[in-house]
Amino acid sequence: MDISSSNCKQSKFCGRHLNSIACKCVILVVISLVIRAALLPTITYSGSGGIEQKSLVLLHNRSLSVNSDLGIRKDKFLEVPQIVWGLNNQKIAFARACLTARMLNRTLLMPSLSASLFYKEVDLLKPISLDKVFQFDKFNSLCAGFVRLGRYSDLLNQTGVFELHKGSGRKWTIERDLDQLRQHTEDPIDGYEVIRIVGKNPFVWHDHWPVKDYAKVFECLVLVDEITKEADKVVTKIREKVLELRSNTEPVQDGANSEGSTLQLVPYVAVHMRIEIDWMIHCKKLEQRLNISQICSSKEEIIERVRNIVGLKTPTVVYLAVADSLLEDSSILNGWKEGLLPLEKKKLGVDGIYKKYPYLIQSAIDYEVCLRADVFVGNSFSTFSSLIALERTQKMIKMGVTSSCGMHVRWPSYAYNILGESKGPRSWMTNMSDSSLQAISYGSNDISC
Repeated sequence: MDISSSNCKQSKFCGRHLNSIACKCVILVVISLVIRAALLPTITYSGSGGIEQKSLVLLHNRSLSVNSDLGIRKDKFLEVPQIVWGLNNQKIAFARACLTARMLNRTLLMPSLSASLFYKEVDLLKPISLDKVFQFDKFNSLCAGFVRLGRYSDLLNQTGVFELHKGSGRKWTIERDLDQLRQHTEDPIDGYEVIRIVGKNPFVWHDHWPVKDYAKVFECLVLVDEITKEADKVVTKIREKVLELRSNTEPVQDGANSEGSTLQLVPYVAVHMRIEIDWMIHCKKLEQRLNISQICSSKEEIIERVRNIVGLKTPTVVYLAVADSLLEDSSILNGWKEGLLPLEKKKLGVDGIYKKYPYLIQSAIDYEVCLRADVFVGNSFSTFSSLIALERTQKMIKMGVTSSCGMHVRWPSYAYNILGESKGPRSWMTNMSDSSLQAISYGSNDISC
């Protein structure tokens, strides 16, 4: 009989002779076998070049803690197609890609945005790196533990790339899309370093996440300093015009100049005036399809409703955010009520700022100018207007306001395409408890008020 097995038959005996060399050897062997079984998975290679790992749950949990940022893995990535269309459709597409990566517990490889605006000629789109528009490190800092961006230089290229083809068509339901994503969280697919989604722009993917999740991603998108400084110049010009306008009707307070702190408090109104040719074609088709008449608004209707905003303090400047290159009506500055001074880029003297940049950057500057306005008026079926209303809603919520309906609050938003109080535009506050971004992605006349 083996000496070690004879010594270890009875625990009391081993306990009294723990110092014996044989007992120590047995214990060390057992410990080493346990560690080996836990830490060394069996690795096999799939036919398509990917790695299939069969390991214990213990190893899986360990890898999450070592290679993750509060649960977001740094060694697994999701790649998406170039993001296209307008600025805010691109922001939604980016957020949807982030949330898809979050569901797969993967880092999103930084996607390319599109600097130019083409809806169908995808081959003519000019790609622009996301970090040329939004701050990369700031994003990861603000969204730490929720979603994460990575660079292609982070790849180790240890496995092949798995291509995930997004379904399409009427038979491709939300449920089928969700099932597809769930399948890609399991081995062997989860063993691939990169899952590449092909075939669709993320903006038109099925939506599985609530508004608050999108809002969290949007909060982490901070414009690069260059764009922010350009927006500062435009806002300063607007406020200087307001001071100039008011100096003719009321005494100027001491220290009220362009360099003083008073300038930061000068209020102005921003109107996202959607009357461009591309919008009018789109909104009329949308009205026919949805059988409603609260989408398109003429210049005259917009002017009428803006001037009927209850409690609007005048005189003030109304900044008109409009895509000049798509505008056919050159008379947008005509017909405004006395006390409301309408200004667009050229009249304000800032068109030179915008002309330096491609369409995407121009839109980003206008977005920031509208976001900072004391009163914002837009179209509830416009993605640009909808995301501004969402961010302004978040600002109000942080101030303790849960509803802007019928109240005079800071950061009010209005939808001019829907008739509100006293023939003015309807008060607008985003429903942050919505279960999906459907209303914001494609527009709605249900705006909480």
